[in-house]
Amino acid sequence: MKNTWNLQLCTAICSLMLISSEVGAVETKAKNLILMDYDTGQYLFEKDADKMIPPASMSKLMTVYIVFSKLKDGSLSLDDTFTVSENAWRKGGAASGGSTMFLSIGDKVRVEDLLKGIIIQSGNDACIVVAENLSGNEESFAQEMNEKALELGMNNSHFENATGLPHPDHRMSVEDLAKLARHLIADFPQYYHLFSQKEFVYHNIRQGNRNPLLYSMPYADGLKTGHTEEAGFCLTASAKKGDRRLIGVMTGLNSNKERSDEANKIMSWGFREFDNYTILKKGQKIADMPVWYGVNEKVDMVVAEDVVKTLKKNKYKNVKTVAIYDKPVKAPVKAGDKLGVIKVKIEGQDDMEFPLIAASNVKKVGLLGKIRKNLNYLISGAN
Repeated sequence: MKNTWNLQLCTAICSLMLISSEVGAVETKAKNLILMDYDTGQYLFEKDADKMIPPASMSKLMTVYIVFSKLKDGSLSLDDTFTVSENAWRKGGAASGGSTMFLSIGDKVRVEDLLKGIIIQSGNDACIVVAENLSGNEESFAQEMNEKALELGMNNSHFENATGLPHPDHRMSVEDLAKLARHLIADFPQYYHLFSQKEFVYHNIRQGNRNPLLYSMPYADGLKTGHTEEAGFCLTASAKKGDRRLIGVMTGLNSNKERSDEANKIMSWGFREFDNYTILKKGQKIADMPVWYGVNEKVDMVVAEDVVKTLKKNKYKNVKTVAIYDKPVKAPVKAGDKLGVIKVKIEGQDDMEFPLIAASNVKKVGLLGKIRKNLNYLISGAN
């Protein structure tokens, strides 16, 4: 028989809503924008987030991701050196007029310095050096970038180079950039500190990190700016305040100041207006599940995983949950067996379902025990 069981949470939780649907909640001058909670992966604000747009130097984050991956798997070390080609110097060096690490032809440069040159100085020359030394040429490296993008679920990205320099087919969405930023933080915590370094000196030339939040928001610690005439002033940013981390990506701002102001406004709004709430805890008991022909008559039915959601503050509403399961279950039962689901209902959102599992093993009774239970059922209706 199908059972439904209503669980009213003790703590009132506010409803989760896509903030872009709340009229007047926040406005942005950015052409494309996304604000994501790092822990839950939920989007707090979206504006044309899945549109493929020129990402400028923010696409260097994928170049960095590939280098980090090779460091992690041991095929590369921070002390390895790469040689600067004439092509890298000509396309990305001082003569190019773009962002540069000021490398010279023939330089032997440590991988760690190249990473700093990419992350802090946004060096196009450093990106090309990395691409040529790892893949033979920039085109082959771009193909590796495309393969990695698909692997990471970045379905609205296509790379033609390692730098983000203008190309009609070089495109990313701000949603994909947020996903990439989240992976960089989660997959490579040992290297993430590089994104918060404010300056780097190479060839006696000191350059500061272009990320405006590093200077204006004490808890900001990454990631990467971008700017071209087509893309405008852009930023992929992250900040951690207390236990919460937000990732924000924006494009199409008109000036460095507008980018800085907008980033401060959006990130501060996200921290101020939202928080993360534990709706269900892993192992939390929901009900006793009767067991047919079990050595134990019941087994605890528990939540299989923590359910944490990012919710709007100060608009508290009760979160309703409904447990749905067939009763009883037949022995034997193994710990972890799925016995049902718990449906979470939050105003303004689609219902979500999470598995309910058996908390312990229940063995099947032997023949005599089965006969005894059948007799008990015939006499009293009990298992």
